[in-house]
Amino acid sequence: MAPPIIDSHIHLYPASEAPSLAWLTPTHPLAGQHSVHEFRAATGTTTTTTATATDTPVAGFVVVEADRRNDAGRDWTGPLAEVAWMARVATGAGVRAGEGHAADDAPLCLGLVPWAPLARGPDELGRYLESAEAEAGPAAWARVKGFRYLLQDKENGTALGEEFVEGLKMLGRKGFVFDVGVDQHRRGRVQLEEVVEMIDRAHEGVEEEEKVVFVLNHLCKPDLTILNQTDPSFIAWRTAMFTLSKCHKTYMKLSGCFAELPDKLKERSAEDIFAAIIPWLAVVVAAFGPSRIMFGSDWPVCAVGVGDDAWKKWRKVVDMVCDMAGLSEEDQAMLWGGTAKVAYKLEG
Repeated sequence: MAPPIIDSHIHLYPASEAPSLAWLTPTHPLAGQHSVHEFRAATGTTTTTTATATDTPVAGFVVVEADRRNDAGRDWTGPLAEVAWMARVATGAGVRAGEGHAADDAPLCLGLVPWAPLARGPDELGRYLESAEAEAGPAAWARVKGFRYLLQDKENGTALGEEFVEGLKMLGRKGFVFDVGVDQHRRGRVQLEEVVEMIDRAHEGVEEEEKVVFVLNHLCKPDLTILNQTDPSFIAWRTAMFTLSKCHKTYMKLSGCFAELPDKLKERSAEDIFAAIIPWLAVVVAAFGPSRIMFGSDWPVCAVGVGDDAWKKWRKVVDMVCDMAGLSEEDQAMLWGGTAKVAYKLEG
């Protein structure tokens, strides 16, 4: 029997709040509603009360912030509205008509990773966390496992500033994870080098139990359009993966690859996609191992240019990764869900 799947990286938003997304235009392929009901349809997941392991591929998911508009200052309207939305999904309380989820969907939501203003320093971060906790309420706040502040579009050096590093240390003291979103494809090797230094600085002088856990998103977005493994971009990324794998309390999400593919390859079969990106997948498995890799779909972003079967196609690619690596049942169980449970301290 296939191991239960925890999708460690999905984005959810109701149509009513889609305009608050910083990147979404009216003509964007992801305009409109992408909520739990749409996710169920994309994955073939039925209700948790009646489904079997065969017809319910997803045992649970982690909702990651979707980049709501904010000025990174004291105007937290967008991010706090997202926290309130996440709370409705996670608890099933206060469900609003037309939002695409119901109370019986709540058990699927195992964890929440909202936005947080890391670059503003620990004082501002502390005030934000208080506001977010009040917005979420006790039941939903218990599902908040970490925070994300995208670095992929920020100036070089942002993650190395004293305020940022002290903010990371605060998250560690409070038991929260930090999700790392960087982009080697478009920003180059410097972002990966800075992540290594960021982790070192955040852990320096901190007691073991208070060191913040880092979860790297999307293989750090390598350039999957290149064909030559001697390309400097691939070599730089590969070197960074092995360096990052040596960092303490650091995990990798096997996610986000579809967004980095050439457009023509997105339309091909899972087998063709797997064959094209084997070099990158093999590096990640060799560097981190299954106990530090977790499955994530990046739904609904994964569907852009791929189609409605994107989630199932990515699941098939990851199945082939398991076969390629000769993973044992125990190792596969970690990759499909166990690692996410450990990294995010998920229940269920």
